[in-house]
Amino acid sequence: MSEQISKPVRVLSIAGSDSGGGAGIQADIKAITALGGYATTAITALTAQNTVGVQAIYPVLASFLSQQIRSVLSDLGTDAFKTGMLGGNAEIDVIADEISEYRLTNPNTVFVLDPVMVAKGGAALMQEDVIQSIQKKLFPLATVLTPNLPEAERLTGLSLASVADMKAAARMLHAQSGNAILLKGGHLSGDTLVDVLLTQDGFTEFSDTRLDTCHTHGTGCTLASALATFLAQKKTLIDAVALARTYVRQAILEAPHFGKGDGPLWHAHPFRSHTNTR
Repeated sequence: MSEQISKPVRVLSIAGSDSGGGAGIQADIKAITALGGYATTAITALTAQNTVGVQAIYPVLASFLSQQIRSVLSDLGTDAFKTGMLGGNAEIDVIADEISEYRLTNPNTVFVLDPVMVAKGGAALMQEDVIQSIQKKLFPLATVLTPNLPEAERLTGLSLASVADMKAAARMLHAQSGNAILLKGGHLSGDTLVDVLLTQDGFTEFSDTRLDTCHTHGTGCTLASALATFLAQKKTLIDAVALARTYVRQAILEAPHFGKGDGPLWHAHPFRSHTNTR
């Protein structure tokens, strides 16, 4: 009798599409698959983008976003939700309603919320009323929030220039949402990169040396997807964060060096079977 193979965990990514393949839905699919999960998707917007920027955005109607989510959940189901670029108030309403309804019968489903509010160049991607809608409707549903420093500054109104500042912001976000906060410190100056995790049990710091590279496009999306996958695999939050950070760091180290700007990661490094044919 052949040995029974356990099913992979299912992770539903609700995010925008990146035509350059480095971030968004494309990064999520790659990361989830590389880490042994099964990726499903609901696309919030199509983008024309590459390593030097976003050239155009084509939003998806809220009604069609709802259809995508329901199609997945009614048949395939999910063990974790991950959200990235969300759209406007109507889309946020849809996402909150669909997650809430699914959790009525699946209360332990993980939800990793990556609040994509600021572009890599610093431009705001959301109006203030949309941010308030996310805080009101999605924050309470999340298992963990994963903001970077510019996003945390916009959410809290604080200026963040140190690890102590990050902890103050994490406390504010925890008070707002009641859930865990993983505040990413990649935008701080210095050679040491520190991320701060705040849970009901207190703070955990994760640190590593900064990598001197421009090949970091999609790191936030990739980290959130990796975290969702590890949490769906029943890892503890601290272990899941540590494993996700290690995965992303190695993906940066093995970046394929594509593009003229902020290049993509190599998400497939766990397979270790690729060869350089160029």
